[in-house]
Amino acid sequence: MADIAAPNAAVLAGDRRTGLHKLMQRKSTIAFLMALPLILLIGILVLYPACYAIWLAMLNKSMTKFVGLGNFQFLFKRDTFWDVVFQSCLFAITAVIFKAIIGFVVAHFVHNIPSKGQRKWRGMLLVPWVIPPAMSTLAWLWLFDPAYSAFNWILAHFGIGPVPWLGETGWARFSVILVNIWAGAPFFMIMYLAALKSVPEQLYEAAAIDGAAWWQRIWYVTLPMMRNIIAITALFSLIVTFANFDIVRVLTNGGPLTSTQLFGTWGFKLGIESGDIPLGSCVVLFMVPILAVAASVILRDINKRGSEV
Repeated sequence: MADIAAPNAAVLAGDRRTGLHKLMQRKSTIAFLMALPLILLIGILVLYPACYAIWLAMLNKSMTKFVGLGNFQFLFKRDTFWDVVFQSCLFAITAVIFKAIIGFVVAHFVHNIPSKGQRKWRGMLLVPWVIPPAMSTLAWLWLFDPAYSAFNWILAHFGIGPVPWLGETGWARFSVILVNIWAGAPFFMIMYLAALKSVPEQLYEAAAIDGAAWWQRIWYVTLPMMRNIIAITALFSLIVTFANFDIVRVLTNGGPLTSTQLFGTWGFKLGIESGDIPLGSCVVLFMVPILAVAASVILRDINKRGSEV
């Protein structure tokens, strides 16, 4: 019996080695092992802080007692919170729409430049996106300064009185959106420029032969070919814009009063400056369901078009 069992054990060990060898030869296994360091890094730097933020949001101010959803219930009763929700949505949606439009127009401008000059233009137009936002916003702060505003100096030559860029609610919101558009439009430009270069020239030639005008070629050829890139770029920018902190912090610090407070700045004010970290965590976490809805709608539309193709 022992002699029979030994060969069986050897056969089982050989089968295991063969199965392991086949598993290691699979492309999916190799891809997983190569991505494993990144997965672990994301888990450490993203998942753990996110779970810890959820835990903090369910504690009281002194972080000694579990209160469940009590902090969220407290926030929902405050008018300031809903003002922050409105301002964050207004800021993000308006900025993303204008960044997409400007990026699309500038991408076409660069795309039509001869290839020798494109590198120079791409480099210059990417400067606003490459500069750290906090640093570039300091320059904008000088441009909006109530006493030494360069914009007001130019307007004075046309007989227009000084504009309270950061001192009045409407102008303050306009100013922070303008700076975000200036900093973010180059990202849309470079993404759309890459997409434009992938559109076959034969489609434009066929449309021109059929008598299509320039705007018809854009509407019926360019936009359908770039639709997925437009959607993914807008989604990525929407997430980054919703989480914006530095532009508002440097320009207005949420003022005047709370008219330009966003999720990031108001969460910082409550959590760090006021010492109520659980309440600040609740404010920041409220971005998650909003962005999850936006992401599900955009990604579902992309998947639907992919299945149709």
